[in-house]
Amino acid sequence: MNQQKNNNILFIMMDQLRWDCLSCYGQSVIETPNIDRIASKGVRFTKAYVQGSSCGNSRASYYTGRHVRSHGATWNDWPFHVAEWTLSDYLKPSGAEVVLLGKTHMKPDLDGMSRLDIDINSPVGQHVKNAGFVKGEHDDGLHPEGPLGRYSKVDPEYNKWVKKQGYQGDNAWLQWANAVVDNDGKVRSGFFMQHAHLPARIPHELSETAYMTNRAIETINSLEGKSWCLHLSYIKPHWPFVVSAPYHDRYRGIDLPPAIKSEKERENPHPIYREFMKIGVAKVFSDDAKRNHVMPAYLGLVKQLDDELGRLFKHLEEKGLDQNTSIVITADHGEYLGDHWLGEKDLFHDSAINVPLIIHDPSPAANATRGQVCDELTCAIDLIPTFMELMGQEPLYHRLEGRSLCPILHGGEFEPERDIIVCEDDYGRLPVAKALKRTPYNARMTMAFDGQYKFIHALGFDPILFDVKNDPQEFFDLGRDSGYAHIRYQMQEKLLDWSANLRNRTAVSEEMFQSSVGKSLQQGILPGFWCEESVPPHRKIPTKTGIF
Repeated sequence: MNQQKNNNILFIMMDQLRWDCLSCYGQSVIETPNIDRIASKGVRFTKAYVQGSSCGNSRASYYTGRHVRSHGATWNDWPFHVAEWTLSDYLKPSGAEVVLLGKTHMKPDLDGMSRLDIDINSPVGQHVKNAGFVKGEHDDGLHPEGPLGRYSKVDPEYNKWVKKQGYQGDNAWLQWANAVVDNDGKVRSGFFMQHAHLPARIPHELSETAYMTNRAIETINSLEGKSWCLHLSYIKPHWPFVVSAPYHDRYRGIDLPPAIKSEKERENPHPIYREFMKIGVAKVFSDDAKRNHVMPAYLGLVKQLDDELGRLFKHLEEKGLDQNTSIVITADHGEYLGDHWLGEKDLFHDSAINVPLIIHDPSPAANATRGQVCDELTCAIDLIPTFMELMGQEPLYHRLEGRSLCPILHGGEFEPERDIIVCEDDYGRLPVAKALKRTPYNARMTMAFDGQYKFIHALGFDPILFDVKNDPQEFFDLGRDSGYAHIRYQMQEKLLDWSANLRNRTAVSEEMFQSSVGKSLQQGILPGFWCEESVPPHRKIPTKTGIF
């Protein structure tokens, strides 16, 4: 058995995973025993929220520990600025190797790099290029082709690996992993959801999920004797909704949970919500027959992930690494799957922004909380300060906007120093913006949630308000209800206070700040004093010139 004493973190993120698809959360129609086992050894958080409602802005907050308003990567493909610190920067003092396997959805700040004459191929350029993840294997997991060519300009290692297994073609992701063969023997794209009942053309052992698990095992073996933080970022269960046998039909024909929706939601809806309901994916998932055709494939992808994670966790145990490796399991956001007449993500219902979060700290300090459930409001941005503490570091709260969850893990008092959880959305690139005549600068929404009221400031429109305590399914928008004007005012004030407390003074550490307090008096800056006698005694230090 490996006797190394280094601390490690296995940071697992699944893309577009609903919390209620994990059986440890008590509402799943499938079993996820491997993830459940980690929850039984750690803490399961029930009210964990992301800070961005799409892939890019949410992940940018995970990787920087800061709100979207602070880092500026407001949607997919938009970079945060070149000077932003990320996970690898924060963990550097610990000496841990920070390694990525899979998706980040991050883009480099090319303008910022050009302004500073940073060569993208230089060590610094490579660091900035992918949010500080220099080591490992980056694959954002979407490699379709269209009239403008490939969506991704980088051919993934996965494609090359599949080809070595004897599956010919230039794009295994498109031709094999995310394609099916219909009843007429024709190869069809997995993007078309009518084919969700058919298996992927590739066997489970060669799927993207199995491949990335293989890479995780190989990487962990290569890091023997070192301290590490491995960010294992699976692309699934994100669409295309196609999965290999036997997972493709494992849940076909079972009783599926009905979509969380009400006809009342479509009666005089908020303008932004109304336009989101018109998007194509919303129309598909609003049709119960189509939803129920697609959902078994989504569940199959989740089950496949749990099985593969079981293989990975077994490897950790065989290597003795389960004794010193913290495991964190979460998602970048959820998936509507027809809830509220919607598909995908982008708005602020719990289906989209309340994510699974499970943390297992194997140290004796966490023995008292094993298997516990935490209902505290927590955030994606709480993870970096948590990681820093797990690695024996002090969180840099002059930059970080979350709070360490270690007090919860270790049975102490959690003092988040916040009244609300904030999540943001930029819908400027969606057809919603064009329909509402919004510009790239004002197609913005900001949600504030205090545990009861979910208030959404929609720039240029009336706000949206849900009383989640009394309306847990979020069916009734109170944003235009005169009886709730005082609640809306209170939530606006909380949102204003939040915006004033963002960490904009990032170049000044707490130590630097404290050491500067009162320093100017000792350097002879004496504004407002009438005479020498009014100066405090401990400030009366003669200068070299003899002048007091």
